[in-house]
Amino acid sequence: MCYASDDVASRTVRARLDPRSEGDLELLLREGGTESDVVRSALAEAAARRRRRSTLQVEVARLAADPEDRRAREEALSDLGKLEARWPS
Repeated sequence: MCYASDDVASRTVRARLDPRSEGDLELLLREGGTESDVVRSALAEAAARRRRRSTLQVEVARLAADPEDRRAREEALSDLGKLEARWPS
């Protein structure tokens, strides 16, 4: 992964790791790279997940507020209700 500041350290962060975090760090280090490399990569991956989740939340809210989408969803749920399975007795 390429970072705009690869050649210049812009900030140093210190953290106290609990046993689980220590194990997670060791796992990432076994895959290669320095502590700085794996921490930067982990931060980038976590931030990307948060951005995706935030984008999905905005989209869900938009669709929930859309009257046409709500109508289509209610119609689909109504259709599903008509498909109840007939179980043998």
